[in-house]
This record gives sequence, structure tokens and C-alpha cells, in this order.
Amino acid sequence: MTLIHALITVIGYAVLSVAAAYAWLSVAAVLRWRMIKTAAATTRQPSVTVLKPLCGAEPGLYRHLRSFCRQDYPDYQIVFGVHDPADPALAAVRRLVSEFPSLAIDVVINPQQHGSNRKISNLISMLACARHDLLVIADSDVFVGPDYLSSVTAPLRDARVGLVTCLYHDVPTARPWSRLGAMYVNEWYMPAVLLAWLFGHEGYVSGQTLCLRRDTLEGIGGLPVIVNHLADDHRLGELVRAQGLKIVLSRYMVNAEHHEPDWRALVGHERRWMRTLKVLRPRSFRWIFLSFSLPPAIFGLALVAAGQTLTISAWLLFCSALTARLLLHFVHRLRDDRGLWSDLWLLPARELLICWVWYLSFFSSHIRWRDSEFDVDANGVMHRLS
Repeated sequence: MTLIHALITVIGYAVLSVAAAYAWLSVAAVLRWRMIKTAAATTRQPSVTVLKPLCGAEPGLYRHLRSFCRQDYPDYQIVFGVHDPADPALAAVRRLVSEFPSLAIDVVINPQQHGSNRKISNLISMLACARHDLLVIADSDVFVGPDYLSSVTAPLRDARVGLVTCLYHDVPTARPWSRLGAMYVNEWYMPAVLLAWLFGHEGYVSGQTLCLRRDTLEGIGGLPVIVNHLADDHRLGELVRAQGLKIVLSRYMVNAEHHEPDWRALVGHERRWMRTLKVLRPRSFRWIFLSFSLPPAIFGLALVAAGQTLTISAWLLFCSALTARLLLHFVHRLRDDRGLWSDLWLLPARELLICWVWYLSFFSSHIRWRDSEFDVDANGVMHRLS
């Protein structure tokens, strides 16, 4: 065997080993998270304002918003906000106002743009109507159980805690594009977050739930300091930590409906998410490929084959990575009402797509968000192009 062939073989085994190890560690992290028991909610429940920025009539919007109106919580206000008075999301809001007359619901309609991030711009307008000093911000596609507010607000009893966030489980609509998108979150992104958590990393913050005190928000300069950032939730977490406060990952896992109308929308969303990861982790982003399980395992197997005849050890490493990847596909479905095997046929497409989107992200800093084009600079700040 020549030196070149030996080097190729060693690299192949290294890639196979890393792919298998990462996949199994991800499985271990997911299972470890599921084994932790949820702490009992506190009896002290201060008044809360829930901020729900809206844009468009997403599938299931009424059902999602209604779940926030049915909280087992003594005193809370919900503020819904839109930019456009003709926004179709307002139909669901009006229905809820009529259905829950005793609930404190406020609606803010303000077309003013405070910055390039439309969601944060909307929240800035809404915050003026918030009556309480404990704030919960949640995306419009989230739906929760009646114990949600009591669960996510409980960690803020500790004055050292500045922000509470949640993991989320994507529930797709029927289209295959939606199911592929949900697989990205449930089978790659959430396991990656939990793997980082398993090793003590506390940098994860998700806009699906942000719970914090008003004085904490004011202490970092308020929402205007993140109004131009693509990863606004991550930047918020950085600023909270800079104040010497902790970020707590709540044991409550929210559900989020995932809807992709077509292939173009799916690729566009995932390119934006990958671009966000590239901004947050510029040095390690190129190595993210090794976390994709099957593609690096196949690549490693091909390198071993190119360097020498495939051995039993190479096949065992590949089968190990494949087994762990299948477990990641099935374990999250224990939360689903869908058939266990219904999306297995999409797995090869899912693996190819994540590699393709990762590859594309190296060649452009442009993203498309809500029908607008932006360029994202090295600091994660969005600059509108159209």
C-alpha cells in the first residue's frame, strides 16, 4: 500500500469513527433528556404578559393561539401584534377575543418598522402595551398545554436566572416538504442542541419561548439592540449572559407546526437557518458536515474503499452510524400521533438535502425572509436589499 493510499484509509476510518460517535452521543443526549423528571411548578405565580407577534394566517393559527388562552394560570395578559391592519391573522385574534371575554387580550396594529428584523420590530411596538413585568415571548406557530406558563416562569424565582427558553418539537403538515423540514429540526437540530447541553453548553436560546423579567430586558438596552440581528434570540442570550445572569433550558418542550408549501420554500428556510449557524459559528461551521451522520459515514466508507479493500471494521463503523441515525429518526416519533414508519422513505432525501443546503451556504450571504431579501454581515446584522 502506498503512502497516499494509507493516508486516505486513515482519513476514511477517522471520518467513519467521528460520524458514528457523534450519532450515538446524540442518541444518548436525547435519551438522557427524556429521563429527567419535570420539577413541580411553584405555587408563587406572578402576573405575566405573553407577547405573540403575528404575520399571516399560518396553518392551524387559531388552534395555536387558543392554546395560550387556556392556561392554568391565575393572572396573565396576551398581546397580539401585527404590522398590517389587513393581516389575515387578525381574524383568528378577533375570534379569540369573542371566545374569551374575561381574558386580558390586547391587539397592537402598528406599521412602523424599527429595524430590518420584522419580528423584533413588531415586538417593540407591542411591548408598550405589556401590563406586567414578567414577559413571555412565543412564536405564532407554537401550541402548548395548560401548564406551559407555570412551567416556563418557575425558574425565574431564582434572581440569578435572567432568561428561560425551551426546546421544541416540530409537527409537520401533510405535505412532504413540511415533513422533510420537521425532520431537520427533530432529527438533527434538536439532537445537536441536546448534545451540547449534555456537555454543559448553555448557549442555546430559541425564539419559540423567551421568558424574562422586564428589568432584565431594560438592563441590556431593550429590544432595539437586537432589531437588526438575524439570530435575535441568540444575541439576546449573549446580552443576558453578559449581565452575569444564567440562561435556563426549561424542561417544558413546546410543539410547533411546521408548514412548507413547496420545495422552494423548504430550501429557502433551511438556507436561512444554515446561514444563521454560519454567522454564529464561523470557525466550526465547515466541520458541521461531520454531524450529518449518514453522509459523512458514506464518505468515510468510500475513502476506506479507495485506500484499500473494505474491511469488516469499516462496515461495522458504518452500520453503527446507520443504526444510530435510524434511532434518531424513530425516538422523537414517540411524541407523534403519526405512524412510526410513515416518513422513513424520506430519510435519504433528508440526508442529501442537509448536505446540499450546507454546501450552498458557503457561496452567499443573502437570505430571503418574509418576501424580502437581506444581506447578512459577519456580525449577524441584516441589511435589506429589496
